[in-house]
Amino acid sequence: MASEGGDAVKTDFAPSSPAPKDGTANGQPVGDSNLVRLKPKISLLNGVTIIVGIIIGSGIFISPQIVLGFTKSVGLSLMVWAACGVFSMIGALCYGELGTMITMSGGDYAYILTAFGDLPAFLLLWVTLVIIRPTAQAVVAMTFANYILQPFFTVDDPNCGPPSSAVKLLACCCVLVLTFVNCISVKAATRVQDVFTAAKVIALIIIIIAGLVQLFRGETENLENAFEGSSSNVFDIVLALYSGLFAYGGWNYLNFVTEELVNPYKNLPRAIVISVPLVIVVYVMANVAYFTAISTPELAASKAVAVTFGSKLFGVMAWIMPVSVALSTFGGVNGLLLTGSRIYFVGARNGHLPEALAMISVRWKTPMPSLIFTCCLTLLYMPAKNIIQLINYFSFVTWLATGTAIAGQLFLRWTRPEMARPVKVPLALPIIFFFMCLFLVVMGFVAAPFDCLIGSAIICTGFPIYFFGVYWTNKPEWLVNCIHDVTHQMQKMLVCVAEEKKLE
Repeated sequence: MASEGGDAVKTDFAPSSPAPKDGTANGQPVGDSNLVRLKPKISLLNGVTIIVGIIIGSGIFISPQIVLGFTKSVGLSLMVWAACGVFSMIGALCYGELGTMITMSGGDYAYILTAFGDLPAFLLLWVTLVIIRPTAQAVVAMTFANYILQPFFTVDDPNCGPPSSAVKLLACCCVLVLTFVNCISVKAATRVQDVFTAAKVIALIIIIIAGLVQLFRGETENLENAFEGSSSNVFDIVLALYSGLFAYGGWNYLNFVTEELVNPYKNLPRAIVISVPLVIVVYVMANVAYFTAISTPELAASKAVAVTFGSKLFGVMAWIMPVSVALSTFGGVNGLLLTGSRIYFVGARNGHLPEALAMISVRWKTPMPSLIFTCCLTLLYMPAKNIIQLINYFSFVTWLATGTAIAGQLFLRWTRPEMARPVKVPLALPIIFFFMCLFLVVMGFVAAPFDCLIGSAIICTGFPIYFFGVYWTNKPEWLVNCIHDVTHQMQKMLVCVAEEKKLE
């Protein structure tokens, strides 16, 4: 396997795949349309809905009060939301260059692999596999379950919430259903993403329109003296930025499925330019709308701002807001499954994970083993009580990985100027973004040193796994045969083979 830039990638985790990779089946040539491989079926519209659908999760509906709590004023909180949007836009533009320069799926993993080699890429893959993706999917799925069940348990008592067992059971059902959809069809998965992204955008538009109506009615009391009482503490501003950037998370997720994007050289940057500014406008306008109906103390005390907003303005239709949060998070789980499974698939294809995860369903042309593996990891985290703390351990890793990918972009600008760059951003953008990522990583250690040290320690557990699985190439025959047997059994059970290559 070679990267886009032509660098050879080692594939020592497992033996060579028993499946044909030369464009043949049973010794006979096959056409490109019949090859068992991932197909470019994601259109520009699908790309936009993937980015928008993943960015707009539960954050904008639930947690604006966190930003307000740190900034202490309406005006400063709105500035933080806008600043986080601009920061995300700069990063997205940089990833537009990376995604059209290195068209391998896998996002950060692919870019770090191309720029810095196996070990740094494997460590990112390891921490993504162990904690980041499964915990994020579990939390979003449980948020979906909580809000879809909430109306049924709050009819008689507003303070009565759904039981934990019911929430976790429904969350498991959500993950299982969406895994099935993603396994049988990429098109079906993208249609689900389209529908639920449209639903969450419509919900936000309803909030924005209601806010505009409030403004036209002169309800501006909460927006007056907007900067009064603003925090001047640097740590408060940094923590507010962390919270805002968390709500914008997902702007780089289309890069995880670059190989399945129709005409990625045009559609990747177009999807970025359309979706990220759209989210910025929606987020800022939604926050303004919240303040037209909710006072600063009420918003700071609210557990779910959109629900509070709906109860104040929508009367008997207030149930729209919890349902909207549920629809939003359902689409978020789908987007995480769609993109997250690809990083395991690409990692296995490059020899950094067992080759069984690099198999593709013969019938459906989807990375079924990787999707099932992603589903199983997520379900394992459902019983956990401290799942939010696990995510906190790795909040800084996100910016460490992103910063490393941007460092790779700068490194390749210097060492590989001849690489084709269909999209080339001004050099100042990746430099600014790199130093901002570095700042966020450092401030993460300053603000929460214990959590960051635990996260760093767990990342370091990837070193022995790397040396056993990837670096150690002279494995004993019995171990090689065992890996072969497991792979063959999995292929028979799921009817999948390794990716076939087009005849030159």
